[in-house]
Amino acid sequence: MKKLFLLLLMVVSSGLIFKSQAQVSVNINIGAQPAWGPTGYDYVDYYYLPDIESYYYVPKKQFIYLGSGGWVFTTALPSRYSGYDLYNGYKVVINSRQPYRYFETHKVKYAKFKGNHGQSAIGKSKGQKYSPAKGNAKVYKGDKGKPSPHFNKGNGNGKGHGNGKGKH
Repeated sequence: MKKLFLLLLMVVSSGLIFKSQAQVSVNINIGAQPAWGPTGYDYVDYYYLPDIESYYYVPKKQFIYLGSGGWVFTTALPSRYSGYDLYNGYKVVINSRQPYRYFETHKVKYAKFKGNHGQSAIGKSKGQKYSPAKGNAKVYKGDKGKPSPHFNKGNGNGKGHGNGKGKH
C-alpha cells in the first residue's frame, strides 16, 4: 500500500511539474526582412504591395505577382515594375499562409494605400533593433539581374506608420 501511495504521489507531482512549465514561443525575423520593409514589426511572413498589386514572401525573398499564366514566384520583379521604388511604396504586413489566394479581397481592402508614401523603411531607421536587417538592402534586382535604378531612391518623408496599421 505504501509503494502504491508513493507511486501515485510521483505520478501526480510529475503531472503538476509538466503543467507548470509554460511554453513561450517568440518568433523574430527582423534580420530576414528587407531594408525596404516597414519598421515596427518583429516578424513578417508577407508584404502586400498595393501600388503594384504584388506580394513579397520574406522567408524566401520572393516576389509574387500575377503573370499571364497565374502567380509567378521570383526574386525579381518584371520589367513593367522597373520604376517602382520599394522604399517609398506602402507595404501591408500579412502573416497568413498563401495570402495571394485572397488577392481579390486584398486588392479592394488595401487600395486606399496606393500612392501612400508615409511609411518608414527599416534601412532608414536609426533604431538598433533593425541593424541586422539593414544588410538586406540589395535583395531586389531588376528584370535582367542588374540592380534597379529605382530601388534605393528612398525619397520618403520618414514619418512612418510602423505601428501596426495595415496589419492583416
